[in-house]
Amino acid sequence: VRLGVAVVNLPFVSPGYLAKQAASLDVLSGGRHDLGLGIGWMPQEFALTRPGSVKGVSPRCSTTSTGTRWSAHPTRTRRPRWPGPRRSCTNSRQQQRNGGNAVKAVRFTEYGSEDVLQVVDVPKPVPGPGEVLVQVKAAGINPGEAKIRQGLLHSRWPATFPSGEGSDLAGVVAEAGPGVTGFAEGDEVLGYTDNRASHAEFVLAEAQNLTAKPPGVPWEAAGALSVAGATAYAAVRAVALDSGDTLVVAGAAGGVGCVAVQLARLAEATVIGLASQGNHGWLSGRGVIPVSYGDGVADRIRGAAGKVDAFIDTVGAGYVELALELGVEPSRVDTIVNFGAVEKYGVKADGNAAGASAGVLAELAGLIAAGRLEVPIAATFPLAQVQDAYRRLAVGHILGKIVLLP
Repeated sequence: VRLGVAVVNLPFVSPGYLAKQAASLDVLSGGRHDLGLGIGWMPQEFALTRPGSVKGVSPRCSTTSTGTRWSAHPTRTRRPRWPGPRRSCTNSRQQQRNGGNAVKAVRFTEYGSEDVLQVVDVPKPVPGPGEVLVQVKAAGINPGEAKIRQGLLHSRWPATFPSGEGSDLAGVVAEAGPGVTGFAEGDEVLGYTDNRASHAEFVLAEAQNLTAKPPGVPWEAAGALSVAGATAYAAVRAVALDSGDTLVVAGAAGGVGCVAVQLARLAEATVIGLASQGNHGWLSGRGVIPVSYGDGVADRIRGAAGKVDAFIDTVGAGYVELALELGVEPSRVDTIVNFGAVEKYGVKADGNAAGASAGVLAELAGLIAAGRLEVPIAATFPLAQVQDAYRRLAVGHILGKIVLLP
């Protein structure tokens, strides 16, 4: 198993710039065969606005009695999900403005292994204008957080100690800040924070990064949805699936891959999922053709489906080259890992930033509530066992997501 680092694309620069500068490492992707983050889709019914056909418009779906229906909505420019460097948690707005009550949060004061993670008392945050204080019920963990904590991304996003961590979140609104009209105390929400802070009992999030949690969505799935779901959404959309197309997903049982294969099936594509043998049963149960990776994988793919129309790479390790070997057009290959291939071959690199929005999360949560999408949960851990959660993540070959339950 080769461990790689995936990349989040910046919506305001070209893929070529991403390839040259690596300006937006998708630190939220693990690059394992069964653990990756990915990217979004566009079924045949929305052929009018396939990627690039209508400037400033992206697909939006709603679940109806007849299936998933799409409409157009304006996109908005988003900043990178992991800007840096971050301010020290003790000097941040969350620490300076506190309600006088101590709450638990994950912190680390130096780079290192899981052992540097500590759960400590911090002042309870108070929301400012446009912010919402959320009592966290569930928060997913992601490989990029481990890379930051290990110092592997110090040159791009250095940590300022003591540092918090975490992006994904779901919970109950404890307080809405000045100017917030869409949320009130007691509302159940899901979303994300860009401030490395969701692994805590309470977290501040911008109101625009939250959406209502449907009653039928479990807390664990809601808290694990943001990073993996938005990335998968963007990736499937990038390869522009039509009904009857054949798509290959490398890392099909990982955090991104397991969502991407389901979205592709909703678009009525034939889906081949590359994964370890232990995850083949789950893939088969979702209408995906499972194929083991490793030597001879190209022949196994051809034997399973013949012609391949599109390819999503959440792993790296030569999968872009495999896609081209299989005859896939570069414009229908999307990678969240191999950004050198973007410039070299002209493939796409749509990742988390291309899909991250409260609107997208609302659509995905609606699919979960309707029973049309699943976020498999490999394991849950209490906040006090955050070290054990990341040790399990480091083992790899998990199905879906690992979630903290503060």
